[in-house]
Formats: sequence, structure tokens, C-alpha cells
Amino acid sequence: MNLYTIYDIENNESFVNIGTSYDTSEYVCDSIKLWWNMLGKRRYPDATTILILADGGGSNSSRHHIFKESLQKLSNELGIELRMAHYPPYTSKWNPIEHRVFPHITRSLSGVILLTVSILKELIVKTKTKMGLKVFSHLSKKKYELGRKVACNFYEYANIKFDTILGNWNYVINPAL
Repeated sequence: MNLYTIYDIENNESFVNIGTSYDTSEYVCDSIKLWWNMLGKRRYPDATTILILADGGGSNSSRHHIFKESLQKLSNELGIELRMAHYPPYTSKWNPIEHRVFPHITRSLSGVILLTVSILKELIVKTKTKMGLKVFSHLSKKKYELGRKVACNFYEYANIKFDTILGNWNYVINPAL
């Protein structure tokens, strides 16, 4: 089981996609797409860019070309620019999700034996704080494949611009031309 969490700082809302398959870059991008379709585009109807602050490792690693390929597909599908800002290695503790969302979800799950995924989903949705944090969740049963390889011609059609400062961690992906 995987949890991919998106935190909307502006609205103090979190979206948790509960996956029952592998944690892959495709799963990450499907989670972002779910958030956008369920909440994001209603909250930000005039948005032309989504800024994504992400940890630097795992399935959304700044070093993995397969993640960039999945982001390119997502940008193409949504028709919107994706601005990626990865936290450098070992600095995920500075990610707002770590302080503003995870402790409260953990408290909601405290002392409960999670016999089913639906119990997990129900408890996550009940997470609230005095400061008004709201948490939404979705249960994804899609199966994801491990070991996918990047298309050999990926960089021929990719529309990625790496920032001049810390380009390994900061880049923009626009819909392919």
C-alpha cells in the first residue's frame, strides 16, 4: 500500500491518494492528476502553472528520467505547465507536508488496527485541525508496472527547461510542442 499526499498550502487542504499497487512515477503523476481533476482546477480555474514541491528521492526522484517522462505525459494531458522544485537529498524535513499534514493524519490513525484499506481511507478523511486543515482521500486500485523503461526517443519530444540555478532539482515541463 502507498500513500501519495498533496498539500495545498493556499487552502490548507491535503489530498491523499491511497494506492494498492507499486509506488511508481506513473502512480505519482496519476495522484497529481486526480488532485487536479477533483480539487485543483476548481480552486484555481485560471491557473497556467502547477508548482510542485517534491522530495528528491523515491518514485518522484529528481534524478529519474522515467519520472520526467511521466510528468511530460501529465503536462500534455492536462495542457498545463508543471514547475518542479525538488528538495535536495536529506532535506525533506523542510517540506511543509512533514509538519502540517503527516502528524495530524498519524494522530487520526493512532491506536487503530488497519484491517482494511477502507478503514484507512475513512480515518484519513476525518483528519482535521483547529487551524482548519481538511483532508480528502481517494482509493486507487490501478495496477502499476515495475521496471518500466524510458522511451528511447523521450528527449526528442520532451519540453523540459532546466533552471540555470540548481537545474538538477528545479525545472519546468510544458506540454510537448
